[in-house]
Amino acid sequence: MRRIYIVEDDRKICDILADFLHKYDYDVATVKDFDRIDQEFKGEDPHLVLLDINLPRFDGFYWCRKIRALSNCPIIFISARDSGMDQVMAIENGADDYITKPFQLEVVLAKIKSLMRRVYGEYRNQKENPIMDISGLQLDTSSFVLTFRSRHIQLTKKEFLLAQALLTNIEKVLSREYLLERLWDDQDFVDDNTLSVNITRLRKKLADIGIEAALITIRGAGYKLVNVWETLQ
Repeated sequence: MRRIYIVEDDRKICDILADFLHKYDYDVATVKDFDRIDQEFKGEDPHLVLLDINLPRFDGFYWCRKIRALSNCPIIFISARDSGMDQVMAIENGADDYITKPFQLEVVLAKIKSLMRRVYGEYRNQKENPIMDISGLQLDTSSFVLTFRSRHIQLTKKEFLLAQALLTNIEKVLSREYLLERLWDDQDFVDDNTLSVNITRLRKKLADIGIEAALITIRGAGYKLVNVWETLQ
């Protein structure tokens, strides 16, 4: 599950954003101490930050620089300031995008999804190291080949996307909604049955390379991948 850290001093806006993003299966943390935003960021370790400009004590530009010194985590500014110069300053201080208040929640969600896909998902640049390796189970993100103890098996694109999501979130429960979103693209509608079929196929392919009972169904919640293969090494 992806975690979003919201830094917004308008409590009403903060709560609306948090409630909305919870519905889309994001884990949301909100700022508690405006004097320790960089420390809270390290503690929360989020996948993305929503950051206001007008904040108590120091402004969002200051905190953007502090966060950027710690992490390449995507940062989206949300601000009532609508001048071009504010947007330029946001980008120059390390932000990835800028949304002007008042905003539509759907626009915020779309920009979050876009950045998540580019930084953590299928659009991520895998040229430097295309191999995901979890305790000897390797997923080649360039060829969609799954390997364990010299046994190789080819995955389809949808099986690969599922495997990638599960390996990235090993031991964590991923909801059906989250996985459906991973499989869906503009050209190919994905329904609940498609997800079930591909989960079954991925489970069988894991078994074909010697890994049994690793992909578990959590009734009413989703699926999780359990590292049962570490003991098989």
